[in-house]
Amino acid sequence: MNTKPHYQLYIAGDWQSGSGGQVMQSVNPADGNAWATFDCASADDVDKAVTAAKRALDAPAWRDMTQTARGKLLYRLADLVAEHAEHLGRIETTDSGKLAAETMAQTGYVADYYRYYAGLADKIEGAVLPIDKPGMHVYTQRMPIGVVAGIVPWNAQMFLAATKLAPALAAGCTVVLKASEIAPAPMIEFAKLIDQAGFPPGVVSVITGDAGNCAIPLTRHKDVDRIAFTGGPETARHVVRNSAENFAMTTLELGGKSPILVFEDADLDSAANGLIAGNFGASGQSCVAGTRGLVHRPVFEALVRLITEKSRSLIVGDPHDPATHLGPLCTTAQVSCIEETLGKAVAQGAKIAFGGSRGEHASPHYFDPTLVLCETPDIETLKIEMFGPVMSLLPFDTEEQAIALANASDFGLGSGIFTQSLARAHRVSNRIRSGITWVNTYRAISPIAPFGGFNQSGYGREAGQEAILDYTRVKTTWINTSDAPMTNPFVMR
Repeated sequence: MNTKPHYQLYIAGDWQSGSGGQVMQSVNPADGNAWATFDCASADDVDKAVTAAKRALDAPAWRDMTQTARGKLLYRLADLVAEHAEHLGRIETTDSGKLAAETMAQTGYVADYYRYYAGLADKIEGAVLPIDKPGMHVYTQRMPIGVVAGIVPWNAQMFLAATKLAPALAAGCTVVLKASEIAPAPMIEFAKLIDQAGFPPGVVSVITGDAGNCAIPLTRHKDVDRIAFTGGPETARHVVRNSAENFAMTTLELGGKSPILVFEDADLDSAANGLIAGNFGASGQSCVAGTRGLVHRPVFEALVRLITEKSRSLIVGDPHDPATHLGPLCTTAQVSCIEETLGKAVAQGAKIAFGGSRGEHASPHYFDPTLVLCETPDIETLKIEMFGPVMSLLPFDTEEQAIALANASDFGLGSGIFTQSLARAHRVSNRIRSGITWVNTYRAISPIAPFGGFNQSGYGREAGQEAILDYTRVKTTWINTSDAPMTNPFVMR
């Protein structure tokens, strides 16, 4: 008899059931069946996790650990992540429907994020100030900001957890990671590695649960000093409001509707590959998906033919099968949203070049790769973040028009440019309002490169050297080096 795996909460170094008794099921999108159950945190569990994090922050085991020693712990965690990348990847595929080839490779690469910040752990420096008062020695230190609430969505969760957890731990903070209540199993499996790496109890807790019982109490908690959130703009607005209760420093990595600009001098084969990768990679379930393809009119038809030809060979199927290119979407709500948005787009005059339906699959979570041809920028698929394998192409006539169309969005996370002109690449990149621009490539990431957006794509940056400083506060120390007693404060000289 096969029993479903059950996942508990990881709080203060212990595995615990949720005190509220709430248990949820996790659905395997590939077959639409529940495959696992998990405990959900209550407000009391959240308080227990945050209290443990605050206690660990001041406990000698973590407080007095040298930065070099903290770095070694992160190196150990990195090795464990790399060692268990296949297992974690397969769990994530079963839980979310993402391709196993992608989840395993991405998890393996995530280990480099922990290594990068492990190396930076003892590079956080202060300064001696050339102060304007004699007899004073004044210096600054960067101190851990405190307890961090890291909130991670279901897509790319190992990566998005690393961009928060690695710099926070390197800076000496403690962290409560809140996994999405949709497909949380990989994050809870990852908690086992936290324990195995040897972090003191309470330094990292991993919990999950719904908004009312878990996310809201966490982001409002009086002892949370920093919130690192990845998700949608609507949820982010609630997070910002909640942070007014504790004045927690907040960074937001939100959605996107990224433009990919293809100019007439571009290598069209490369551009077609970039558009396919940017739209059909991860079945379109990516915040940097390049779902607004803006194409110079002279090459529009040729590019459409090339994309259509290349897409014919794409295989939609079992995400565990190495031959599969696109797996199911994580939720049926995404599929319904895509269908509704496509219906509006067609009514507005858009044409579906291929795809446009769920296809013939065993599970209702699937949606076939789709290409939408648009003649005006008002088409619905050019506006809505659909989180599915839907590419929209819109022609433009001039560089100025292309830039205006690229910036005509509430979002500003990623962007792409395909051109053989180095001058144009720099010129256009400088004018596009996005946090990331890829030129003649797309969806490349690195722990060395900052990641984040403009406008409603959020604020703050993850990855890169600057990110670790966001988990610190500057402390200034004044030392009177004179042997003379302090002067009378009421005598002004």
